[in-house]
Amino acid sequence: MRITHDSANAIAIDALAWLAADPERLDRFLALTGIDHGSIRTAASEPGFLSAVLDHLCADEASLLAFATDLGQPPEMIAAAREILAGPSPWTSA
Repeated sequence: MRITHDSANAIAIDALAWLAADPERLDRFLALTGIDHGSIRTAASEPGFLSAVLDHLCADEASLLAFATDLGQPPEMIAAAREILAGPSPWTSA
């Protein structure tokens, strides 16, 4: 499955919007990342933030599957986007 860097960014932005649409999901993401509600906009402009969003989703199968379903894409597409933005996972790299 091949996607571009631009489409990976778009998926990550969609993922952030998906997290933000549900206060419980967003609060969990913020708690795990140490970001507070007041600084999320600043954090979102930092390098690596979008890959962290996808890391977060890929680390939780239930969230990954729910987001993939809502996006209308297979979960492998989200994992591929994460890999493009963050580099290969140490768990899947040979």
